[in-house]
Amino acid sequence: MENMTDKQLGKILKMVAMILDGCEDLAEAKAKVAELLEKEKPAE
Repeated sequence: MENMTDKQLGKILKMVAMILDGCEDLAEAKAKVAELLEKEKPAE
């Protein structure tokens, strides 16, 4: 398992904050995060 650097964690948290700022409600934010996670899954 890879260790994450402070810089990488900071970038991820900034991205999450941007998603939250651009959403009307929690459900929309969850949907956007789920969409990003789906895109990052390796093709099987």
